[in-house]
Amino acid sequence: MKPIGHSPAPDDLVSRLGRWSAGRGPLYLLLAARLRRLVDEGALPPGTLLPPDRRLAKDLAVGRTTVVAAYDTLRQEGRLVRRQGSGTRVARPALAPEAPRAGDASRAGDASRAGGAPRVAETSNPLFLHLLEAPDGVILLSCAAPAEPPPELVEAYRSLVLPGGDLGYHPAGLGVLREAVAARYAERGVPTGPGQILVTTGAQQGLSLLARLLLAPGDGVLVEAPTYPGALDLFREAAAVPLPVAVGPDGVDVAEAVRVMERHRPALAYVVARFQNPTGTVLPPLAGRRLVAAANALGVPLVDDEVLDDLAFGTAREPRPLSAYGEVIAVGSLSKVVWGGLRIGWVRGPAPLIARLARLKALHDLGCDVPSQLVAARLLADFGPVRAARLHALRAGHAHLRAELARLLPSWSCAPATGGQTLWVRLPHGDGVSFAQVALRHGVAVLPGATTDALGGSVRQLRLHFLLPREVLTEAVRRLAAAWAEYGPAPAGAPDADPASGRGGGTGAETGVRPGASLQGITL
Repeated sequence: MKPIGHSPAPDDLVSRLGRWSAGRGPLYLLLAARLRRLVDEGALPPGTLLPPDRRLAKDLAVGRTTVVAAYDTLRQEGRLVRRQGSGTRVARPALAPEAPRAGDASRAGDASRAGGAPRVAETSNPLFLHLLEAPDGVILLSCAAPAEPPPELVEAYRSLVLPGGDLGYHPAGLGVLREAVAARYAERGVPTGPGQILVTTGAQQGLSLLARLLLAPGDGVLVEAPTYPGALDLFREAAAVPLPVAVGPDGVDVAEAVRVMERHRPALAYVVARFQNPTGTVLPPLAGRRLVAAANALGVPLVDDEVLDDLAFGTAREPRPLSAYGEVIAVGSLSKVVWGGLRIGWVRGPAPLIARLARLKALHDLGCDVPSQLVAARLLADFGPVRAARLHALRAGHAHLRAELARLLPSWSCAPATGGQTLWVRLPHGDGVSFAQVALRHGVAVLPGATTDALGGSVRQLRLHFLLPREVLTEAVRRLAAAWAEYGPAPAGAPDADPASGRGGGTGAETGVRPGASLQGITL
Protein backbone atom coordinates (compact mmCIF):
# COMPACT_ATOMS: atom_id res chain seq x y z
CA MET A 1 0.00 0.00 0.00
CA LYS A 2 1.01 3.63 -0.33
CA PRO A 3 2.63 5.42 2.63
CA ILE A 4 0.60 7.12 5.34
CA GLY A 5 -1.40 10.04 4.06
CA HIS A 6 -1.63 8.72 0.52
CA SER A 7 -4.50 7.02 -1.23
CA PRO A 8 -4.14 3.48 -2.61
CA ALA A 9 -5.12 3.14 -6.25
CA PRO A 10 -8.70 1.81 -6.34
CA ASP A 11 -7.66 -1.23 -8.39
CA ASP A 12 -4.92 -1.95 -5.84
CA LEU A 13 -7.40 -1.86 -2.97
CA VAL A 14 -9.86 -4.03 -4.88
CA SER A 15 -7.13 -6.62 -5.43
CA ARG A 16 -6.15 -6.58 -1.76
CA LEU A 17 -9.75 -7.18 -0.76
CA GLY A 18 -9.44 -10.60 -2.41
CA ARG A 19 -12.46 -12.86 -2.16
CA TRP A 20 -14.17 -10.52 0.29
CA SER A 21 -17.66 -11.47 -0.85
CA ALA A 22 -17.20 -15.17 -0.03
CA GLY A 23 -19.28 -16.31 2.89
CA ARG A 24 -22.78 -15.64 4.07
CA GLY A 25 -24.52 -12.49 5.19
CA PRO A 26 -25.12 -9.01 3.79
CA LEU A 27 -22.42 -7.80 1.41
CA TYR A 28 -21.80 -4.63 3.39
CA LEU A 29 -20.86 -6.70 6.46
CA LEU A 30 -18.59 -8.94 4.37
CA LEU A 31 -16.89 -5.86 2.91
CA ALA A 32 -16.53 -4.28 6.33
CA ALA A 33 -14.99 -7.49 7.68
CA ARG A 34 -12.32 -7.58 4.96
CA LEU A 35 -11.52 -3.87 5.32
CA ARG A 36 -11.32 -4.35 9.09
CA ARG A 37 -8.74 -7.10 8.61
CA LEU A 38 -6.61 -4.93 6.31
CA VAL A 39 -6.71 -2.10 8.85
CA ASP A 40 -5.91 -4.34 11.80
CA GLU A 41 -3.00 -5.98 9.94
CA GLY A 42 -1.53 -2.57 9.17
CA ALA A 43 -1.95 -3.06 5.42
CA LEU A 44 -4.00 0.16 5.49
CA PRO A 45 -1.93 2.39 7.80
CA PRO A 46 -3.31 5.34 9.80
CA GLY A 47 -4.03 8.30 7.56
CA THR A 48 -4.62 6.23 4.42
CA LEU A 49 -7.26 7.87 2.24
CA LEU A 50 -9.74 5.29 1.00
CA PRO A 51 -11.48 5.56 -2.39
CA PRO A 52 -14.71 7.58 -2.59
CA ASP A 53 -17.92 5.63 -2.07
CA ARG A 54 -19.02 5.74 -5.69
CA ARG A 55 -15.64 4.82 -7.14
CA LEU A 56 -15.15 1.80 -4.87
CA ALA A 57 -18.75 0.72 -5.46
CA LYS A 58 -18.16 0.82 -9.22
CA ASP A 59 -14.96 -1.23 -9.00
CA LEU A 60 -16.57 -3.78 -6.68
CA ALA A 61 -19.71 -3.93 -8.84
CA VAL A 62 -21.99 -3.17 -5.88
CA GLY A 63 -24.41 -0.43 -5.01
CA ARG A 64 -23.00 2.72 -3.44
CA THR A 65 -24.96 2.12 -0.25
CA THR A 66 -23.10 -1.16 0.26
CA VAL A 67 -19.82 0.76 0.48
CA VAL A 68 -21.36 3.55 2.56
CA ALA A 69 -22.74 1.02 5.05
CA ALA A 70 -19.38 -0.78 5.27
CA TYR A 71 -17.51 2.49 5.82
CA ASP A 72 -20.04 3.58 8.45
CA THR A 73 -19.72 0.26 10.27
CA LEU A 74 -15.96 0.78 10.58
CA ARG A 75 -16.44 4.45 11.47
CA GLN A 76 -18.64 3.44 14.41
CA GLU A 77 -15.88 1.03 15.51
CA GLY A 78 -13.34 3.86 15.45
CA ARG A 79 -11.30 2.37 12.60
CA LEU A 80 -12.26 4.99 9.99
CA VAL A 81 -12.79 8.74 10.08
CA ARG A 82 -15.25 10.25 7.58
CA ARG A 83 -15.39 14.01 7.12
CA GLN A 84 -17.24 16.05 4.54
CA GLY A 85 -14.76 17.38 2.02
CA SER A 86 -11.78 15.34 3.22
CA GLY A 87 -13.00 11.84 2.44
CA THR A 88 -12.63 8.61 4.40
CA ARG A 89 -9.35 7.87 6.15
CA VAL A 90 -8.03 5.12 8.35
CA ALA A 91 -8.05 6.24 11.98
CA ARG A 92 -6.19 3.74 14.15
CA PRO A 93 -5.66 0.03 13.57
CA ALA A 94 -6.51 -2.25 16.45
CA LEU A 95 -2.92 -3.52 16.21
CA ALA A 96 -0.86 -0.44 15.40
CA PRO A 97 2.16 -1.08 13.14
CA GLU A 98 5.62 -0.17 14.35
CA ALA A 99 6.68 3.42 13.89
CA PRO A 100 8.85 3.99 10.80
CA ARG A 101 12.56 3.75 11.37
CA ALA A 102 14.66 6.87 10.94
CA GLY A 103 16.02 5.88 7.55
CA ASP A 104 12.77 4.71 6.00
CA ALA A 105 11.51 8.15 5.02
CA SER A 106 14.82 9.12 3.48
CA ARG A 107 14.97 5.90 1.47
CA ALA A 108 11.46 6.44 0.18
CA GLY A 109 12.40 10.02 -0.64
CA ASP A 110 15.48 8.87 -2.51
CA ALA A 111 13.31 6.62 -4.65
CA SER A 112 10.92 9.46 -5.43
CA ARG A 113 13.75 11.86 -6.27
CA ALA A 114 15.22 9.24 -8.55
CA GLY A 115 12.00 9.18 -10.52
CA GLY A 116 10.61 5.94 -9.10
CA ALA A 117 7.85 5.14 -6.64
CA PRO A 118 8.43 4.11 -3.02
CA ARG A 119 9.15 0.43 -2.65
CA VAL A 120 6.12 -1.85 -2.52
CA ALA A 121 6.70 -4.53 0.13
CA GLU A 122 3.55 -6.64 -0.40
CA THR A 123 1.77 -7.98 -3.43
CA SER A 124 -1.60 -6.62 -4.49
CA ASN A 125 -1.69 -9.03 -7.40
CA PRO A 126 -4.96 -11.02 -7.47
CA LEU A 127 -3.09 -13.91 -9.04
CA PHE A 128 -1.15 -14.38 -5.78
CA LEU A 129 -3.74 -13.11 -3.33
CA HIS A 130 -6.25 -15.76 -4.41
CA LEU A 131 -3.69 -18.41 -3.41
CA LEU A 132 -3.58 -16.98 0.12
CA GLU A 133 -7.32 -17.41 0.66
CA ALA A 134 -8.69 -20.39 2.54
CA PRO A 135 -10.52 -22.94 0.33
CA ASP A 136 -14.07 -21.71 -0.12
CA GLY A 137 -15.48 -23.45 -3.19
CA VAL A 138 -14.38 -20.75 -5.64
CA ILE A 139 -13.15 -22.16 -8.96
CA LEU A 140 -9.75 -20.58 -9.60
CA LEU A 141 -9.36 -19.60 -13.26
CA SER A 142 -6.90 -16.94 -12.11
CA CYS A 143 -3.69 -18.84 -11.31
CA ALA A 144 -2.64 -21.13 -14.17
CA ALA A 145 -0.80 -24.25 -13.06
CA PRO A 146 -1.36 -28.03 -13.37
CA ALA A 147 -4.11 -29.22 -11.06
CA GLU A 148 -2.14 -32.22 -9.79
CA PRO A 149 1.31 -33.81 -10.05
CA PRO A 150 1.94 -36.36 -12.82
CA PRO A 151 2.59 -40.02 -11.92
CA GLU A 152 6.24 -39.69 -13.02
CA LEU A 153 6.82 -37.14 -10.26
CA VAL A 154 5.21 -39.38 -7.64
CA GLU A 155 7.35 -42.31 -8.74
CA ALA A 156 10.54 -40.19 -8.77
CA TYR A 157 9.97 -39.22 -5.14
CA ARG A 158 9.05 -42.79 -4.18
CA SER A 159 12.36 -44.15 -5.49
CA LEU A 160 14.48 -41.22 -4.33
CA VAL A 161 17.87 -41.97 -2.75
CA LEU A 162 19.50 -39.11 -0.87
CA PRO A 163 23.24 -38.55 -1.25
CA GLY A 164 25.64 -39.39 1.55
CA GLY A 165 28.52 -37.22 2.70
CA ASP A 166 26.78 -34.06 1.54
CA LEU A 167 25.97 -31.03 3.72
CA GLY A 168 22.96 -30.31 1.50
CA TYR A 169 23.80 -26.63 0.92
CA HIS A 170 24.19 -25.84 -2.79
CA PRO A 171 23.43 -22.13 -3.41
CA ALA A 172 24.02 -22.41 -7.16
CA GLY A 173 22.21 -25.75 -7.41
CA LEU A 174 23.17 -29.41 -7.47
CA GLY A 175 25.72 -30.21 -10.15
CA VAL A 176 23.60 -33.00 -11.62
CA LEU A 177 20.62 -30.68 -12.10
CA ARG A 178 22.71 -27.81 -13.51
CA GLU A 179 24.14 -30.28 -16.03
CA ALA A 180 20.67 -31.56 -16.94
CA VAL A 181 19.30 -28.04 -17.52
CA ALA A 182 22.40 -27.09 -19.55
CA ALA A 183 21.89 -30.20 -21.69
CA ARG A 184 18.30 -29.12 -22.41
CA TYR A 185 19.57 -25.82 -23.80
CA ALA A 186 22.14 -27.62 -25.93
CA GLU A 187 19.33 -29.77 -27.38
CA ARG A 188 17.56 -26.56 -28.40
CA GLY A 189 20.60 -25.21 -30.23
CA VAL A 190 22.00 -23.08 -27.40
CA PRO A 191 25.37 -24.46 -26.20
CA THR A 192 25.42 -24.06 -22.42
CA GLY A 193 27.70 -25.17 -19.60
CA PRO A 194 26.64 -25.95 -16.02
CA GLY A 195 28.38 -22.76 -14.86
CA GLN A 196 25.80 -20.78 -16.83
CA ILE A 197 22.89 -22.24 -14.83
CA LEU A 198 21.59 -21.14 -11.43
CA VAL A 199 18.92 -23.35 -9.85
CA THR A 200 16.18 -21.33 -8.14
CA THR A 201 13.04 -21.91 -6.11
CA GLY A 202 10.81 -21.56 -9.14
CA ALA A 203 11.06 -18.96 -11.90
CA GLN A 204 9.61 -16.32 -9.57
CA GLN A 205 12.73 -16.46 -7.39
CA GLY A 206 14.88 -16.23 -10.49
CA LEU A 207 13.14 -13.00 -11.50
CA SER A 208 13.35 -11.74 -7.93
CA LEU A 209 17.11 -12.29 -7.76
CA LEU A 210 17.62 -10.55 -11.09
CA ALA A 211 15.56 -7.57 -9.94
CA ARG A 212 17.53 -7.33 -6.69
CA LEU A 213 20.87 -7.57 -8.48
CA LEU A 214 20.25 -5.36 -11.51
CA LEU A 215 17.74 -2.72 -10.37
CA ALA A 216 18.02 0.32 -8.14
CA PRO A 217 15.22 2.74 -7.17
CA GLY A 218 14.31 4.90 -10.12
CA ASP A 219 15.82 2.59 -12.76
CA GLY A 220 13.79 2.04 -15.90
CA VAL A 221 12.53 -1.42 -16.84
CA LEU A 222 11.18 -2.17 -20.30
CA VAL A 223 8.09 -4.36 -19.95
CA GLU A 224 5.46 -5.63 -22.32
CA ALA A 225 1.93 -4.31 -21.95
CA PRO A 226 0.22 -6.47 -20.92
CA THR A 227 2.66 -8.82 -19.18
CA TYR A 228 3.04 -11.33 -16.37
CA PRO A 229 1.81 -9.47 -13.25
CA GLY A 230 4.21 -11.32 -10.95
CA ALA A 231 7.10 -9.60 -12.72
CA LEU A 232 5.45 -6.20 -12.34
CA ASP A 233 5.19 -6.90 -8.60
CA LEU A 234 8.93 -7.49 -8.40
CA PHE A 235 9.80 -4.35 -10.34
CA ARG A 236 7.53 -2.30 -8.09
CA GLU A 237 9.21 -3.83 -5.06
CA ALA A 238 12.53 -2.58 -6.46
CA ALA A 239 10.99 0.92 -6.91
CA ALA A 240 11.84 0.72 -10.61
CA VAL A 241 9.99 2.68 -13.29
CA PRO A 242 8.14 0.54 -15.86
CA LEU A 243 8.62 1.52 -19.49
CA PRO A 244 5.71 -0.33 -21.14
CA VAL A 245 5.65 -1.34 -24.81
CA ALA A 246 2.43 -2.63 -26.33
CA VAL A 247 1.98 -6.25 -27.35
CA GLY A 248 0.30 -6.88 -30.71
CA PRO A 249 -0.75 -10.00 -32.62
CA ASP A 250 2.91 -10.96 -33.13
CA GLY A 251 4.17 -10.20 -29.67
CA VAL A 252 5.89 -7.10 -28.38
CA ASP A 253 6.26 -4.15 -30.79
CA VAL A 254 9.99 -4.58 -31.43
CA ALA A 255 10.39 -1.29 -33.28
CA GLU A 256 8.94 0.58 -30.31
CA ALA A 257 10.97 -1.51 -27.86
CA VAL A 258 14.16 -0.52 -29.69
CA ARG A 259 13.15 3.15 -29.56
CA VAL A 260 12.48 2.88 -25.81
CA MET A 261 15.87 1.26 -25.24
CA GLU A 262 17.62 3.92 -27.31
CA ARG A 263 15.83 6.75 -25.53
CA HIS A 264 15.90 5.52 -21.92
CA ARG A 265 18.67 2.90 -21.74
CA PRO A 266 16.70 0.86 -19.17
CA ALA A 267 18.52 -1.16 -16.55
CA LEU A 268 16.57 -4.23 -17.66
CA ALA A 269 14.22 -5.38 -20.42
CA TYR A 270 11.74 -8.15 -19.62
CA VAL A 271 9.83 -10.06 -22.30
CA VAL A 272 7.91 -13.32 -22.72
CA ALA A 273 8.79 -14.22 -26.29
CA ARG A 274 6.76 -17.44 -26.68
CA PHE A 275 3.11 -17.92 -25.66
CA GLN A 276 3.27 -14.50 -24.07
CA ASN A 277 1.61 -14.23 -20.68
CA PRO A 278 -1.24 -13.21 -20.82
CA THR A 279 -1.94 -12.74 -24.56
CA GLY A 280 -0.51 -16.04 -25.86
CA THR A 281 1.30 -14.36 -28.77
CA VAL A 282 4.58 -15.68 -30.22
CA LEU A 283 7.41 -13.36 -31.27
CA PRO A 284 8.55 -14.26 -34.83
CA PRO A 285 12.19 -15.33 -35.19
CA LEU A 286 13.27 -12.28 -37.22
CA ALA A 287 11.70 -9.93 -34.69
CA GLY A 288 13.42 -11.84 -31.90
CA ARG A 289 16.80 -11.51 -33.62
CA ARG A 290 16.29 -7.76 -33.98
CA LEU A 291 15.29 -7.35 -30.34
CA VAL A 292 18.31 -9.29 -29.07
CA ALA A 293 20.72 -7.46 -31.39
CA ALA A 294 19.41 -4.06 -30.27
CA ALA A 295 19.56 -4.94 -26.56
CA ASN A 296 23.11 -6.27 -26.90
CA ALA A 297 24.27 -3.25 -28.89
CA LEU A 298 22.79 -0.84 -26.35
CA GLY A 299 24.05 -2.75 -23.32
CA VAL A 300 20.53 -3.46 -21.97
CA PRO A 301 20.23 -6.79 -20.09
CA LEU A 302 17.43 -8.69 -21.82
CA VAL A 303 15.46 -11.22 -19.75
CA ASP A 304 13.35 -13.78 -21.60
CA ASP A 305 10.75 -15.58 -19.46
CA GLU A 306 10.74 -19.11 -20.91
CA VAL A 307 8.38 -20.70 -18.39
CA LEU A 308 5.82 -21.54 -21.12
CA ASP A 309 8.28 -22.41 -23.89
CA ASP A 310 7.68 -26.18 -23.69
CA LEU A 311 3.91 -25.85 -24.13
CA ALA A 312 3.59 -25.60 -27.93
CA PHE A 313 0.47 -27.30 -29.29
CA GLY A 314 1.86 -27.83 -32.80
CA THR A 315 4.03 -30.70 -33.96
CA ALA A 316 6.29 -28.71 -36.30
CA ARG A 317 9.92 -28.04 -35.38
CA GLU A 318 9.92 -25.37 -32.69
CA PRO A 319 11.81 -22.11 -33.19
CA ARG A 320 15.01 -21.53 -31.27
CA PRO A 321 14.81 -19.51 -28.03
CA LEU A 322 15.91 -15.88 -27.91
CA SER A 323 19.14 -16.97 -26.21
CA ALA A 324 20.20 -18.54 -29.52
CA TYR A 325 20.51 -15.05 -31.07
CA GLY A 326 22.87 -13.41 -28.60
CA GLU A 327 23.35 -12.59 -24.94
CA VAL A 328 20.01 -13.17 -23.22
CA ILE A 329 19.21 -13.98 -19.59
CA ALA A 330 16.71 -16.84 -19.70
CA VAL A 331 14.41 -17.78 -16.82
CA GLY A 332 12.74 -21.18 -16.82
CA SER A 333 10.83 -23.57 -14.59
CA LEU A 334 9.25 -27.02 -14.35
CA SER A 335 6.08 -25.65 -12.75
CA LYS A 336 3.98 -25.56 -15.93
CA VAL A 337 5.00 -28.87 -17.49
CA VAL A 338 5.30 -30.87 -14.27
CA TRP A 339 3.64 -29.25 -11.24
CA GLY A 340 3.65 -25.93 -9.40
CA GLY A 341 4.46 -27.72 -6.15
CA LEU A 342 7.83 -28.79 -7.56
CA ARG A 343 9.54 -25.50 -6.78
CA ILE A 344 12.41 -25.85 -9.24
CA GLY A 345 13.37 -23.14 -11.70
CA TRP A 346 16.57 -21.75 -13.15
CA VAL A 347 18.34 -18.77 -14.65
CA ARG A 348 20.60 -19.21 -17.68
CA GLY A 349 23.08 -16.44 -18.40
CA PRO A 350 26.75 -15.48 -18.64
CA ALA A 351 28.83 -17.35 -16.05
CA PRO A 352 29.96 -14.14 -14.23
CA LEU A 353 26.33 -13.07 -13.79
CA ILE A 354 25.33 -16.53 -12.57
CA ALA A 355 28.15 -16.45 -10.01
CA ARG A 356 26.89 -13.10 -8.67
CA LEU A 357 23.32 -14.38 -8.52
CA ALA A 358 24.51 -17.48 -6.63
CA ARG A 359 26.16 -15.29 -4.00
CA LEU A 360 22.97 -13.27 -3.67
CA LYS A 361 20.87 -16.43 -3.40
CA ALA A 362 23.20 -17.76 -0.69
CA LEU A 363 22.38 -14.65 1.32
CA HIS A 364 18.70 -15.60 1.33
CA ASP A 365 18.31 -19.38 1.41
CA LEU A 366 21.64 -21.25 0.92
CA GLY A 367 20.16 -23.23 -1.94
CA CYS A 368 17.06 -25.11 -3.04
CA ASP A 369 15.64 -28.28 -1.53
CA VAL A 370 17.98 -31.16 -2.45
CA PRO A 371 15.33 -33.91 -2.85
CA SER A 372 13.39 -31.71 -5.26
CA GLN A 373 16.54 -31.05 -7.29
CA LEU A 374 17.32 -34.78 -7.53
CA VAL A 375 13.76 -35.48 -8.66
CA ALA A 376 13.92 -32.66 -11.23
CA ALA A 377 17.17 -34.03 -12.67
CA ARG A 378 15.56 -37.45 -13.03
CA LEU A 379 12.50 -36.02 -14.79
CA LEU A 380 14.66 -34.02 -17.21
CA ALA A 381 16.54 -37.19 -18.13
CA ASP A 382 13.32 -38.58 -19.62
CA PHE A 383 11.30 -35.44 -20.21
CA GLY A 384 9.49 -36.42 -23.41
CA PRO A 385 6.66 -38.54 -21.94
CA VAL A 386 5.96 -36.05 -19.13
CA ARG A 387 5.73 -33.19 -21.60
CA ALA A 388 3.62 -35.16 -24.09
CA ALA A 389 1.07 -36.03 -21.42
CA ARG A 390 0.83 -32.42 -20.30
CA LEU A 391 0.36 -31.19 -23.87
CA HIS A 392 -2.38 -33.76 -24.48
CA ALA A 393 -4.28 -32.50 -21.44
CA LEU A 394 -3.75 -28.86 -22.44
CA ARG A 395 -5.05 -29.35 -25.98
CA ALA A 396 -8.17 -31.07 -24.63
CA GLY A 397 -8.76 -28.36 -22.02
CA HIS A 398 -8.23 -25.62 -24.59
CA ALA A 399 -10.78 -27.12 -26.99
CA HIS A 400 -13.31 -27.71 -24.23
CA LEU A 401 -13.08 -24.23 -22.71
CA ARG A 402 -13.43 -22.57 -26.12
CA ALA A 403 -16.43 -24.73 -26.94
CA GLU A 404 -18.14 -23.90 -23.62
CA LEU A 405 -17.47 -20.17 -24.04
CA ALA A 406 -18.90 -20.27 -27.58
CA ARG A 407 -21.97 -22.11 -26.30
CA LEU A 408 -22.78 -20.04 -23.21
CA LEU A 409 -20.99 -16.72 -23.81
CA PRO A 410 -21.03 -16.17 -27.58
CA SER A 411 -20.61 -12.39 -27.21
CA TRP A 412 -17.15 -12.88 -25.67
CA SER A 413 -14.27 -13.07 -28.12
CA CYS A 414 -10.90 -14.81 -27.93
CA ALA A 415 -8.41 -16.14 -30.44
CA PRO A 416 -7.40 -19.79 -30.22
CA ALA A 417 -4.11 -20.37 -28.45
CA THR A 418 -1.16 -22.01 -30.19
CA GLY A 419 0.39 -23.01 -26.89
CA GLY A 420 0.55 -22.12 -23.22
CA GLN A 421 -2.24 -22.50 -20.71
CA THR A 422 -4.59 -19.54 -21.07
CA LEU A 423 -7.07 -17.72 -23.26
CA TRP A 424 -7.05 -13.93 -23.60
CA VAL A 425 -10.74 -13.03 -23.63
CA ARG A 426 -12.29 -9.69 -24.57
CA LEU A 427 -15.61 -8.64 -23.06
CA PRO A 428 -18.06 -6.85 -25.37
CA HIS A 429 -18.60 -4.08 -22.82
CA GLY A 430 -17.83 -3.12 -19.24
CA ASP A 431 -14.45 -3.77 -17.64
CA GLY A 432 -12.64 -6.81 -16.34
CA VAL A 433 -12.03 -5.50 -12.82
CA SER A 434 -15.68 -4.94 -11.95
CA PHE A 435 -16.83 -8.08 -13.77
CA ALA A 436 -14.27 -10.11 -11.80
CA GLN A 437 -16.05 -8.97 -8.64
CA VAL A 438 -19.38 -10.22 -9.97
CA ALA A 439 -17.76 -13.50 -11.04
CA LEU A 440 -16.41 -13.98 -7.50
CA ARG A 441 -19.92 -13.74 -6.12
CA HIS A 442 -20.82 -16.54 -8.51
CA GLY A 443 -17.90 -18.66 -7.34
CA VAL A 444 -15.28 -18.09 -10.05
CA ALA A 445 -11.98 -16.19 -9.75
CA VAL A 446 -10.63 -14.67 -12.98
CA LEU A 447 -7.65 -12.43 -13.69
CA PRO A 448 -8.65 -8.97 -14.99
CA GLY A 449 -6.50 -7.76 -17.87
CA ALA A 450 -5.99 -4.33 -16.32
CA THR A 451 -3.90 -5.87 -13.53
CA THR A 452 -1.37 -7.02 -16.15
CA ASP A 453 -1.03 -3.80 -18.14
CA ALA A 454 1.34 -0.99 -17.10
CA LEU A 455 -0.01 1.14 -19.97
CA GLY A 456 -3.42 1.20 -18.32
CA GLY A 457 -4.98 -0.78 -21.15
CA SER A 458 -6.49 -4.28 -21.44
CA VAL A 459 -9.48 -2.98 -19.49
CA ARG A 460 -12.01 -5.28 -21.18
CA GLN A 461 -9.78 -8.36 -21.12
CA LEU A 462 -9.78 -11.40 -18.86
CA ARG A 463 -7.22 -14.19 -18.67
CA LEU A 464 -8.78 -17.64 -18.25
CA HIS A 465 -6.83 -20.89 -17.98
CA PHE A 466 -7.93 -24.33 -19.20
CA LEU A 467 -6.04 -26.65 -16.83
CA LEU A 468 -8.97 -27.95 -14.78
CA PRO A 469 -10.96 -31.14 -15.51
CA ARG A 470 -13.64 -30.86 -18.20
CA GLU A 471 -16.54 -30.98 -15.74
CA VAL A 472 -15.03 -28.20 -13.63
CA LEU A 473 -14.40 -26.03 -16.70
CA THR A 474 -18.03 -26.60 -17.71
CA GLU A 475 -19.24 -25.51 -14.28
CA ALA A 476 -16.90 -22.50 -14.32
CA VAL A 477 -18.29 -21.26 -17.64
CA ARG A 478 -21.84 -21.83 -16.42
CA ARG A 479 -21.12 -19.62 -13.43
CA LEU A 480 -19.44 -17.02 -15.62
CA ALA A 481 -22.49 -16.99 -17.90
CA ALA A 482 -24.77 -16.46 -14.89
CA ALA A 483 -22.53 -13.62 -13.70
CA TRP A 484 -22.49 -12.04 -17.16
CA ALA A 485 -26.28 -12.21 -17.40
CA GLU A 486 -26.47 -10.03 -14.29
CA TYR A 487 -23.56 -7.74 -15.15
CA GLY A 488 -24.21 -4.34 -16.65
CA PRO A 489 -24.46 -0.64 -15.77
CA ALA A 490 -27.33 0.51 -13.61
CA PRO A 491 -30.13 2.38 -15.33
CA ALA A 492 -29.64 6.13 -15.12
CA GLY A 493 -31.02 7.46 -11.86
CA ALA A 494 -31.71 4.03 -10.40
CA PRO A 495 -31.78 4.24 -6.59
CA ASP A 496 -29.52 2.15 -4.40
CA ALA A 497 -31.18 -0.65 -2.53
CA ASP A 498 -31.33 -1.22 1.21
CA PRO A 499 -27.75 -1.55 2.51
CA ALA A 500 -28.85 -4.19 4.97
CA SER A 501 -29.45 -6.52 2.04
CA GLY A 502 -26.20 -5.67 0.32
CA ARG A 503 -28.09 -5.40 -2.96
CA GLY A 504 -27.26 -2.19 -4.75
CA GLY A 505 -28.25 -0.53 -7.98
CA GLY A 506 -24.65 -0.20 -9.15
CA THR A 507 -24.71 -3.14 -11.55
CA GLY A 508 -27.67 -5.30 -10.79
CA ALA A 509 -25.13 -8.06 -10.28
CA GLU A 510 -25.16 -8.83 -6.57
CA THR A 511 -27.16 -12.03 -6.62
CA GLY A 512 -26.26 -15.53 -7.71
CA VAL A 513 -24.34 -18.50 -6.41
CA ARG A 514 -22.30 -17.84 -3.30
CA PRO A 515 -18.75 -19.19 -3.28
CA GLY A 516 -18.80 -22.54 -1.53
CA ALA A 517 -22.11 -23.61 -3.01
CA SER A 518 -22.47 -27.29 -3.85
CA LEU A 519 -21.02 -28.47 -7.15
CA GLN A 520 -23.08 -31.68 -7.07
CA GLY A 521 -20.13 -33.97 -6.48
CA ILE A 522 -17.51 -32.13 -8.55
CA THR A 523 -14.16 -32.06 -6.80
CA LEU A 524 -12.24 -28.80 -7.20
